[in-house]
Amino acid sequence: MEIEILKTKAPRAKVPADQLGFGKVFSDHQFMMDYTHGRWEKPRIEPYGPLMLEPGACVLHYSQCLFEGQKAFRANDGKIRLFRPRFHAQRMQQGTARLCMPSVPEEMFLESVRKLVSLDSDWVPDARGASLYIRPTMIGTESFLGVRPAEKYLFFIITCPVGAYYAEGFNPVKIWVEEKYIRSAAGGLGAIKAGANYASSLLAAVEAKKKGYSQVLWLDAHDHSHVEEVGTMNVFFRFKNEIVTPPLGGTILNGATRDCVLQLLRSWKLPVNERPVSIEEIQAAFDKGDLLEAFGSGTAAVISPIGELATKSRKIALSGGKVGELTQKLFDEISAIQYGDKPDTFGWVEEL
Repeated sequence: MEIEILKTKAPRAKVPADQLGFGKVFSDHQFMMDYTHGRWEKPRIEPYGPLMLEPGACVLHYSQCLFEGQKAFRANDGKIRLFRPRFHAQRMQQGTARLCMPSVPEEMFLESVRKLVSLDSDWVPDARGASLYIRPTMIGTESFLGVRPAEKYLFFIITCPVGAYYAEGFNPVKIWVEEKYIRSAAGGLGAIKAGANYASSLLAAVEAKKKGYSQVLWLDAHDHSHVEEVGTMNVFFRFKNEIVTPPLGGTILNGATRDCVLQLLRSWKLPVNERPVSIEEIQAAFDKGDLLEAFGSGTAAVISPIGELATKSRKIALSGGKVGELTQKLFDEISAIQYGDKPDTFGWVEEL
């Protein structure tokens, strides 16, 4: 694929790593590619800037919008490492099929990411805990007012240097168990990274934060009894005799970090099961002393320890308000592989 490159003449100001936050600072360039006449055309990299959309663009009215989230890390030797790029290319293909959008061929997706990150390589932070977040996105751009799939699309990639996802950093977060709103229902969009998924989650998160909680624990849409995800992450519970995460079944995102956690736990010969887990089971296990720790997993936060689960009727304090032993081990192991401190025996990393 021949990618036209137009470099910026006005580089954006860099921000110190300890002031980055998450998703607020953007790199110099963006990748763009149009889908018209049944094929992808005009792959190009240009200076970061506004998109040109007609007011009737499909994405603005019917939410044909899909994205991915992945990261690049600067290792101790200075080399840049893409983390699980093929996983994200393949997952986006699954999402485009669900939203009736054209697929981006895997090698085309990967080459786009490689070229953009290479061009903006000086934006990859060298501070531990910081990384370059990569956001491949596809939107329907055809201007029309009729409920059908668009015939024109834009695939673009932007990047931003980021620090910790949560303001708490790697400290246990307080989570509100959401019993009113739902994230996804069977047959819906819960298994893909559709923009509509995140729009529907905002109100519950806002209300949880007003109560003093960082995010919500989502329960199933049928009777609000079984756990699905925590915020925008997959969730794991360590009981006395097993580690449990809800199974994929169409309502839960197949997270890249979730998959890393499962691979690591199995390589360590620890008992891990993908099975339904109810909020009632969690509360009963806590009362018996059998619930040892819980954590979320996701690209943005990697591993996020849960320090408290709260419902209208009770609160559960986990791990004595500290980071659990397994939670810390998983965070350390995944981070070590991402930054090149340990060998990548799973084939997760691609060096640029």
